[in-house]
Amino acid sequence: MELSGLLPSTSPKALSSHEAEKLRTASEKLEASFLAQMLKESGFGKTPDFAGGGEGESQFTSFLIDAQAEKIVEAGGIGLAEQIFKSLTERVDGIS
Repeated sequence: MELSGLLPSTSPKALSSHEAEKLRTASEKLEASFLAQMLKESGFGKTPDFAGGGEGESQFTSFLIDAQAEKIVEAGGIGLAEQIFKSLTERVDGIS
């Protein structure tokens, strides 16, 4: 999630479509990470007999939760990515 070079240090400017897409992608990745952490902390995906247990199960469960969080974001998420994106674009456009 590299954001360097997108936030101007001097005068405000309009975002190019490429810059806007990079900000949107970073915002969506941040929302997915947040959702994955919330799902993990809530115990989502923990079943005692799933795949027989062991270290592999916990790693697989982590990948499964990450994928589910990404799908939640793709389906519209909880609005966090949109709020982050709006906040960042306002800063770049000099509105804040």
